[in-house]
Amino acid sequence: MSASPAEAVPAPVAPPENVIEVRNLVKHYPIERGIVFRRQVGTIHAVDGISFDLPRGTTLALVGESGCGKSTVGRLLMGLERPTSGTVRVAGVDLATLSAKGLSAGRRDLQIILQDPYTSLDPRMTVGAIIGEPFDIHPSAVPAGTSVKDAVRDLMDRVGLNPEFVNRYPHQFSGGQRQRIGIARALALRPKVIVADEPVSALDVSVQAQVMNLLMDLRDELGLSYVFVSHDLAVVRQIADTIAVMYLGRLMEYGDAEQIYTRPRNPYTAALLSAVPVADPQVQRTRERIVLGGDLPSPANPPRGCRFSTRCFRAEEVCRQVEPELIEVGPHHRAACHFPLDISEG
Repeated sequence: MSASPAEAVPAPVAPPENVIEVRNLVKHYPIERGIVFRRQVGTIHAVDGISFDLPRGTTLALVGESGCGKSTVGRLLMGLERPTSGTVRVAGVDLATLSAKGLSAGRRDLQIILQDPYTSLDPRMTVGAIIGEPFDIHPSAVPAGTSVKDAVRDLMDRVGLNPEFVNRYPHQFSGGQRQRIGIARALALRPKVIVADEPVSALDVSVQAQVMNLLMDLRDELGLSYVFVSHDLAVVRQIADTIAVMYLGRLMEYGDAEQIYTRPRNPYTAALLSAVPVADPQVQRTRERIVLGGDLPSPANPPRGCRFSTRCFRAEEVCRQVEPELIEVGPHHRAACHFPLDISEG
């Protein structure tokens, strides 16, 4: 009897290089009036056609003024909101194609750290219940041979909390400790990506440094990828590999963090960086601050052409008529500007 030929073994499929891919992402909110017969009278342009990638094991920082749309992008990445158009792919899967059940399962790979550690934790639950809640939804995430209680204690130890405090309540912890509880909860399901929405803005400066160091250590230790949402460019510089600068729902500059910090090409980016304080008093005194005039326009009625043209110190008539494209201005560096800054000016 002849031996049957061996079955061909399929070659292993390599994971995609980018853990998140966003293409032409748009999110508009209708403005409605009327009590009985509601009608749409306008549109909020929260996010208006942005694209970016998040390579595995790296950190992308979304920065910009309040109202620029960066937190909305975070909610879209989490699947907490559906985009008006465009795609968000996490590990190669388009979130818009998933059912509610599929989206719940997919959130094992994508977790969030919220901004305010005082309101993001249920005051009626113990720390052990808060951190262990993800295991109630995904029991298979509990490490083999480990109880939920042991898994919770291990997570507390990993983020620098005393495991003996497992039965305490959130009000018995400081702000920094509460944020560590939120980080432990986000780590419970061993995600690939964490969306950190202003995770240190509500903390004292000294505590901010401790939490930032913890996030960087966890990224290196666990191979995490971060989408770090922040308005604080000084904080972002500690952790970001890539920076996306947003203004009124659009990307103004995108690229390698070091290039953007040392050679900004968009005037808006340069203005944001000029407001970041420097530790050296002599250098701080000699720095030229770029003060922007006017107020941030309404996202319900964004300016025609370049959205920054109403406040830009380099704007000309073409800026008010034609919206600039995000084009290459250097290696791994793109900017949306008709008159980008010279490298010597940045």
